[in-house]
Amino acid sequence: MEPKKKTFRGGSKEVSPTIWIALCSFLALVIFVLGFVIWRYRKTLALRQYAFAAVPRPRQIVDPNGKCLFANPAFEDFFGGDLRAVPDLILDESNGNEEIGRKLATLQLNAKNGVSGHVEIEIPGAGPGYNDVQWRHVAAYPLPNRPGYVFWFVDDITMRRQMEKVINDQQQRFVDLLENAPIGFFSVDAAGAFLFANQTLTDWLGYSSSELESGQIKLHDIVADASLDEVPAYHPFEDVESRSGEVFLKTADGEKRILAVISQHIAEGSGDKGFRTRSVVRNLTLEREMATALEQSEKRFRKFFNEAPVGIVLLNERGVITESNRAFEELLAATEEVKGKPLLSLIGDQERESVREALVSATTYERKAMEVHLTGNADTVCNMNVTHVDENSGLPSGYILNFTDTTEQRSLEAQFAQSQKMQAVGQLAGGIAHDFNNLLTAMIGFSDLLLLRHRPGDQSFADIMQIKQNANRAANLVRQLLAFSRQQTLQPRRLNVTDIIAELAHLLRRLIGETIELRITHGRDLGDVKADQGQLEQVIINLAVNARDAMDQGGMLEIITSNVMVDAPYKVKGEEIPPGDYVLVKVQDTGHGIPSEIIDRIFDPFFSTKEVGAGTGLGLSTVYGIVKQSGGFVFVDSTADQGTVFSLLLPHFQEDAQDQEELVAEIPKAQDLTGRGNILLVEDEDAVRSFSARALENKGYKVLEANSGEAALEILQQDGETIDLVITDVVMPKMDGPTLIKTLYKTHPDLKVIFISGYTEDSFRKTLDVDSAIEFLPKPFSLKQLASKVKDVLSAQ
Repeated sequence: MEPKKKTFRGGSKEVSPTIWIALCSFLALVIFVLGFVIWRYRKTLALRQYAFAAVPRPRQIVDPNGKCLFANPAFEDFFGGDLRAVPDLILDESNGNEEIGRKLATLQLNAKNGVSGHVEIEIPGAGPGYNDVQWRHVAAYPLPNRPGYVFWFVDDITMRRQMEKVINDQQQRFVDLLENAPIGFFSVDAAGAFLFANQTLTDWLGYSSSELESGQIKLHDIVADASLDEVPAYHPFEDVESRSGEVFLKTADGEKRILAVISQHIAEGSGDKGFRTRSVVRNLTLEREMATALEQSEKRFRKFFNEAPVGIVLLNERGVITESNRAFEELLAATEEVKGKPLLSLIGDQERESVREALVSATTYERKAMEVHLTGNADTVCNMNVTHVDENSGLPSGYILNFTDTTEQRSLEAQFAQSQKMQAVGQLAGGIAHDFNNLLTAMIGFSDLLLLRHRPGDQSFADIMQIKQNANRAANLVRQLLAFSRQQTLQPRRLNVTDIIAELAHLLRRLIGETIELRITHGRDLGDVKADQGQLEQVIINLAVNARDAMDQGGMLEIITSNVMVDAPYKVKGEEIPPGDYVLVKVQDTGHGIPSEIIDRIFDPFFSTKEVGAGTGLGLSTVYGIVKQSGGFVFVDSTADQGTVFSLLLPHFQEDAQDQEELVAEIPKAQDLTGRGNILLVEDEDAVRSFSARALENKGYKVLEANSGEAALEILQQDGETIDLVITDVVMPKMDGPTLIKTLYKTHPDLKVIFISGYTEDSFRKTLDVDSAIEFLPKPFSLKQLASKVKDVLSAQ
């Protein structure tokens, strides 16, 4: 029996087993293939995932909503495990910078719309512990067939940007160095056209870089003073073989600059196309100008150094002179070269040790100053300043010394001190003289009144004469006080010195005694002088008496006169003698001389080397005062044990109208001293007023007495009589004499006036501004002098 065949019903149809097997086999095949495909896909996906994860740079995929779908480990490490979208993370790093936010938003929008892009973002101070700027390269790529999905790339490019900055900075430095180096650079091609010229060269030539490099200006166009016809266009020198030398280049303004050029030729390839030069240029114009300026500066310094009014000396550290100027050599009165000599050898013995100490102490940067004497000119006193120069000053170490001649300054200081002393003593003497003259006027005057009643033979006559003679001696002493202070009233007139000395010769021989020989040498054709005869005689007598006292063992006194002409001002012992004609009177003796330590004091009042009681100390001071008041000069030279010479210089008399008015005319004295008239006598000293009133009344005058200026004005207002003459003292309390007279002149312009005073006439005349003849009678005066003066004034028309 045959087996029964199985059938499969499929719907209304029956399917054979073969078909079922075939279907099952196909199905199994499909499942196998599908499984294989899935396996292969998973394997490929895993491989891609592994590869994505293995990328060492941050990568991220986000969906359209910005949610992170996948981020590789590098991404998580870089952002610290934060899996937000790249734009949010970058914004956090930049602290929400708006500009960075806009860039990232644009990048994200473009990627979502299928457009890839990238940006480089600068993040200041990104990351903990970083202070420098950080840079990020951010890229966004759209995923294919995945609209809105974005694949983000993030790279840290900080190192690259820093390297680029370093390279760029180095390039800029190099360019700046090349452009602004203190030397010029240029390059030309075979035709001489400029390929390059740095800024320094263009500044020197006055062209811009574009002008030179435009090809319009060739090298030979700007080379001046050179024959370059046979020279290649790229060569700046006349000598074809030369590669360096000096050339003149013309500037844009047509000026010429001398430059030192070094040129190198570079040939790359064949022909002229690859040819160029490399040239270095140094501006010699500035160097030549600097050299010229330096030379001129050195000449100016040398001239200043040599012509400086103070002595300048440069010493090395050993104290040896390396340089000295003309002023120092003149101070030294050097006759030989001083360079190379030790300074101390030129300093006086007494100051040498002090100068050595000053040099030592100056090394501690102490400026030292002191006074020194130089060996070549011992009479010159110099103020020396020492300054130390060390190596840090840029000069050779040593010393700078300045020497200033202070001889004249010290002389002027001494003269000023002497002048002040004389002025002070003169003021004192003037005050003393005023008071003494009032006393002496009363003494002499009342003596004269007594002598009217006591004639010769009277028992009291000799006593009264003794009082008067001593009063007159006191008056002479007061006149000496006024003489040395130059306050006495002089009566200068034209005098002949020869006549004056000739008239004194007999008196001088009696004064000096028999043991001293008197020799007088008169100069020929001596010019006249203007002086007070009595005072000039006093000068000669005082000098003769001093010479006698210096020759106690006998000797010779010589008086020599001569004319002297001074062409230009010159100085003698600190005093400047103006040009002019002078009469020189020398009084010289052969006595023991004046010691050098006191010779500067001999004209001081009351200074005397004589024994107490042997002199007043006013003799030479009187000489000095009289000569100076007469417009002359007096000098003294003395040598120990050889004698002394006093030299008097008196200016020649120059006659003119003014001098004629100033000369005192010889007025014959009245013999009959009686007279008539009304006299107003104003005197604050009772004794002087009483004597003067009695003396004038005895001569027939009516005298109205006033003890002050105010009292005199009251008398004039109350008394109706006419006043013929006013006699007034100069110095009085409240209203003085000149003020009184100026007040009286307002109502009595023709009033006759006689001033009486113990002061000098000049002391009050300058206070009067009236143009009238003012008479003056100095105190002390006698009865006869007063009466004679009054008679002369009232008799004058």
